[in-house]
Order: sequence, then C-alpha cells, then structure tokens
Amino acid sequence: MKNYLPRNIFEDEHNMFRETVRDFVEAEIRPNVDRWHEQGYVDREMFKKAGEMGLLGIMAPEQYGGGGMPDYRFNAVLTEELAAADSGSVIVSIQTINDLVIPYLDRFANEEQKERFLKPLCQGDKIAALALTEPGAGADLAGIRTFARKQEDGSYLLNGAKTFISNGVQADFTLVITVTDPSKGRAGVSMMIVEDGMEGYTKNGPLKKVGLKSQDTAELSFQDVRIPPENLLGQEGAAFEYVRTNLAQERLCIAVGSIATSRRAFDLVYKHSQERETFGNRLVDHQAYRWELAKLAIDIQASQSFVDAAIMAKVNGTLDEVTGAMAKYQTTELQVEVVNRALQLHGGYGFMLEYPIATHYLDTRVQPIYGGPNEIMLEIISRKLAKGDRAKKPLTA
Repeated sequence: MKNYLPRNIFEDEHNMFRETVRDFVEAEIRPNVDRWHEQGYVDREMFKKAGEMGLLGIMAPEQYGGGGMPDYRFNAVLTEELAAADSGSVIVSIQTINDLVIPYLDRFANEEQKERFLKPLCQGDKIAALALTEPGAGADLAGIRTFARKQEDGSYLLNGAKTFISNGVQADFTLVITVTDPSKGRAGVSMMIVEDGMEGYTKNGPLKKVGLKSQDTAELSFQDVRIPPENLLGQEGAAFEYVRTNLAQERLCIAVGSIATSRRAFDLVYKHSQERETFGNRLVDHQAYRWELAKLAIDIQASQSFVDAAIMAKVNGTLDEVTGAMAKYQTTELQVEVVNRALQLHGGYGFMLEYPIATHYLDTRVQPIYGGPNEIMLEIISRKLAKGDRAKKPLTA
C-alpha cells in the first residue's frame, strides 16, 4: 500500500535488512504456506533457516547467537514482510520467540541459562513458548492457579495447566508462569523453564482453531513435574513484574502485525478492483467501490502513523503499557474491519479459500482476543485516565 505520508522511521540499515527478509520470505515462507496450513504446523526447518539468516533474536547479544541490534525497528520490518506472505501463523510463531520469550531470557536469565536456552533459540536449534493463560484464569495473570511447591532439595513440584499456548507442541522449552507462594499475592509469582520430556509434563495439540491453521497452539498439563532450581528464571516471586515490563512490547508486536496485515488486505482488494470487471467497467471505476477503498486507505494511514510513533517510543525506551494497549486495541479492531470489507469487495471470490483474503478473514478474528482481549486493553487505558495526574510514572519496556 502506498504511504500517503512518508514513513520516515527507517534508515538505510533497516531497508537493507528488509531486502534480506523479503528474499527469505519468497524462498522459505510463501512456497510452503498452503502445505503448512494442511499439516497444522510450521516445519521445524523454517526456524532453523530463520536462525541462520539472523531473523531470530535480532535484539539479543551476539555472544548468545543474537543479532546484537537492540533496535525494535528490525523486528517491525520482519513482521511487515511476513505479513506480505499471507501467513499470519508464521508471524505468531516467530513473534512468540522474538517478542515474548527472548526478552525474558535476555533480561533475567543467568549466564548458564543463556548458554543453554537463549543461544540455541537464536540459532534456530530450539523452539520456545511462553505459558501464561490458564483454562480458568484467561487473561487474568493474578488469577493463575498453576502452583510450584518448593522442595527441601531446592527443586519445585509443578502442578496445573495452561492453554492457548503458541508454539506449545513443538517447543523444546517453555517459560511457565506459576504461583510459588500463595500468601504473597503478586509477589508470590515466579517464572520457570519447563523442558520438553520432563516427567509429568504433557502436551495436547495442535488445537483446532477457526484460523491460524498452521500455528502450533497447545494445551499444557503439569502433574508433579520436578523443576530443578537451575530452571528458575530470575528471582523467585518476581515474575509478575517481569511480565509487566514486557507487555508493552508484546502488544506492540501485535499492533505491527495487525496494521501490516491490513495493508496487505488493502493491496489484495485493490489489485482485485483493477482486474475484475462488472457492467463493462473495472470495479475500481465504480464510484461506490472507489469510496470504500478511499475510506480503508484513510483509516490504515492514520493507524500506521500511530504505530510508527509507538515503534519509535519503543526504540527510545519510552513505550508504556497504556500506549501499547492503545496500539493493540486500535490496530486489531481496524484489522477486523479492513479484512471484512476487503472480503466483501472481492464478492464471491472472497469466500473461496484459494484467495488469500479468505485466509486473512479467518486468521484475523483472534487479533482482538490474544495478547489480552481488547476489553482488557480498554480497562488498562481507562484506569490510567481515571488516575489522571495522580498516576505514577508510566512503566517503560
């Protein structure tokens, strides 16, 4: 989609990186999208090749196999180019690693853990997941019931369940949020690294979903899973604050993917409007059709400007959780509207799965739900408004 206002947030190094990603997408992603869709998950080989190309752990230190580029604009470029491949599933799979798991390992893991988990993750030798959501707690982190009881030898016995976990089945290890001291409330929540194959750890999936058909999503069960003390990430009881520090980035990455997908949907329907004819004229020659395109272009351009500002706030270290929530809410609601209108403007062809817009329609419905339902985003924003000038300094990520 044409930028009616120039996007001036990218520099030459980002544009060069975009060409690298574009080549990777054309060679490794686009040819496999339909096959992955049918099999229900992305090949592990894709992660390995992405690691070899430097697309995993972009912001992580080079000594651990990362790109050593602590600049979120590179993450944004990667997401934008993946959206052009019509594969929301791959976006979620890679964002789970780059924007959800790696930031925790980079900030809070000790040297031994970084060598054991962060390094192979950046190199594509391992796949990882983050497990917060529970069947009975949903998006309420304070309501989790998964419990890890500390033993005399320093290990923990983990019991509970998690659900809707992206990369859950294929993950070689998963960061699990668990209660370690119920008496301390939020200060009694910890993060542990659960490795595939641990006794008592079982996975169910990939779960059958409305969309994101090739995104590996799982339910996880823990029955007396013994977690060694060296698999505690960071400090015991500190996980609630750990999660808060990364929520802004998590929601920003969703916003980047949503606006990129909206732009892709616009491109698809614009191309269709030039190729399809009715009553002897191209669709784009009909005023009613043109006006619909114009309204979509206005909304997308406005949201893109907001997302770009949020990206730069992340780069500058000033992105707070309220802005992240705003970006996530605005772009995901817009994506639902844009993709819905784009499918309608395709006519009957839009209802055929051989047309990419149909897959986008199915994939899009989850956007206002995952990463925290948009109703939660409104609660975060409205609470800040209610506090007004009495609010504390915003938490930065």
